Parts: sequence; structure tokens; C-alpha cells
Amino acid sequence: MAMLALTLLIGILAVPSSAFLPTIVEMLSPMIEADQVFNQVPNIRYTDLLNDNSHIDQLVLHAMTHYGFFYVVDVPDYNAETEMELMTTFFGLPEDVKADVEIRAHNPANANAYRGYCPGLDDIDATLQYKNIFNIGPHETRAPFFDNSLDDATEKLRYDVQEPNVWPNTDNCDFDKEFKETFQAGFELRRGIARAFVRSISRALEMPGLPSLFTEDEFSAMGLRKYPERRAVNTNMYSDFDGELLRELEHVDSTVTILSTFENGGLQMLYNNEYKDAPNSGNDFIVNIGKLVDDIIDNELVSVRHRVKEVDFARYSITYFLGPSFDADISRSMSGEITEAGHKYTIFGEWIKDYLGAIELFYY
Repeated sequence: MAMLALTLLIGILAVPSSAFLPTIVEMLSPMIEADQVFNQVPNIRYTDLLNDNSHIDQLVLHAMTHYGFFYVVDVPDYNAETEMELMTTFFGLPEDVKADVEIRAHNPANANAYRGYCPGLDDIDATLQYKNIFNIGPHETRAPFFDNSLDDATEKLRYDVQEPNVWPNTDNCDFDKEFKETFQAGFELRRGIARAFVRSISRALEMPGLPSLFTEDEFSAMGLRKYPERRAVNTNMYSDFDGELLRELEHVDSTVTILSTFENGGLQMLYNNEYKDAPNSGNDFIVNIGKLVDDIIDNELVSVRHRVKEVDFARYSITYFLGPSFDADISRSMSGEITEAGHKYTIFGEWIKDYLGAIELFYY
């Protein structure tokens, strides 16, 4: 179940010293033609972001206010090809093997509601849910027992969302081991990027209280996604915005998103009221922010609207979402204003309870 005048960055950033200029220039992609505007989206080095090097904060802020996303590059010990190969192998397994890790909506014999395999809807009328997802969360062991005799939907959800991951159990032990270890590491890698991004934005916007909302991440989720090739097309698959044939609905995310598109094209971002192709992530990561979190920071950033246009191949991607802690107060922004969610909810757990009830698959 994710969404700006063309000006050269050097001319508008307040640079603290001449020594900083080469660092900014080096981080920028070289092409600045108007028809390739996203080649200007900043590249932020992984080590600079994770080490809280404050000299990149204004660059991150520029990316998020002008484009709504940026790229994290030069990630040590990360190999996108390995993730792609493992995803391709998993989704190519026989359906009866994958059924062992299906969520209970598809396999009632399984306990998990959110973490596990979600088969795509094999129906040409399922226009924008035509994908298969394997969802991974932060927990490997079950949370403490919840007393089901208690009539408390919020506390039951607090228990339910801490369900443990499930992992493929095939006749290939080497594959099973590599799949689990690779995506456990991939989850931690993306979580680290998302939290470092929150810290960077909190410094850039002078909102020191922001990171405290993300001390826990009970609802964080990483989805391995396969969009199969379509066998047919119907009129419901075309965008109401511009008539483009779509694989994924135009939307804005809710939380913090770390996206891997590998070398799979199709992702488009809205820029100056026009959808433009976003460069593939390759061995890097795309970072964007969702509406719920943007409201908390007084809408200082762009929660970019995005979509996936139709492509003529099976498309793979990985999305990681970092949400606030269960008990994080989302009712007011950093400046004290009532947020959009705050008209109905106080804590994130209340919001996510309704959100999960409104969607069939766990991706937010």
C-alpha cells in the first residue's frame, strides 16, 4: 500500500565559507538542463548523514524544500545487486512454498497480520494493487502476551504490531540464510538512514524535539515489492491527472520513506505541476517525507506526490517506512499548531489503528 523554481543551488545557499563550496559542488549531479531537472537533486554521502555532519544539513533542507527528495550515496558494504537477486529468487518460488509465509488474510493458518508475504491481486481490474509484497518489521520475537479479555483496541494493537518476522523456509538452506541475513541488515541500514535524516532536519529547522518522537519504531516496515507484467489494460489504469498509464497510484506518503528502485525505471515525482522521471537509485537510496510527518514540522518541507508509470517488464523495488513511536504526540506541530491528524488523534498509535483498518496491505 508512495507522493519549485529551477535555480542553481550555489546561487541560493548561504555558504559559511569558501572551503564549503567544493563539497556542495561535488555532491551535486552535473547536468542542469531544464528537461533533466532531477539530475540536480542533491546526493548526500551516507557517512556524512549517519555521522551527523552538520555541514550537509542545509543541503538536505534545500533538497526537501525544492524537490521533496534526495539521494543517499556511497553506502559502505551495501550491494543492491544482491538484494535484487534474492528478491527475484523469492518471488519466483512456487506459490505453495511462499504460502508458508503468507499473512493470515491469505493463509488463515498463519498468525501474522502484517509481516510476511502478501500475494498480489491476480485481476486486471485490480488496477493499482497489482503487486506482490513481502513485509519485514523490526521484531524477531513476539511481544509480551496480551490479555485478550481486555477490551482495549489500542493496547491490543500495541501488542499485535510487534509480531515477529517470518522468513522463507525452502529446501535451499543457503538461500534461506542469505535472504534472512541480507534483509535484516538492509532493514537496519534503512532505519539508520531514516533516523539520521530526522536528526538532520531537526537541526536545519531548529526543532530539537523532533527526534524524540522517533525513539521507538514499532510500526516501521520494509516492503520487498514485485510489480508483475500486466496481461491486459483497462481504462481504470490511466491517471486522472494527465492520462498516463500507471502501475502505481499517484500518492503522497505518510511517514519517512527510504526507497530503492535499483535499475528499474518508472518512478515519477511531481515537480512544478508536472510528473517527471526520477533517476533510478542504483546502489543508492531515495529519501522522501510523508504528509503526517510534514504536518508535525509545520509543513516546512515538500511531501512529494509520486507514482509509477506503466512499464513493460516485471518491476522490483524496496520501500522502508519510519513512523513515530506508538505514544508519540502527533496532535500538535513543533510550533504548537494543531496538525491535520490532531483534529482526531493524540498519539500515533491511535492514528495507525485507523490507518491499518482502512487498507488491505500493510504499507503506509
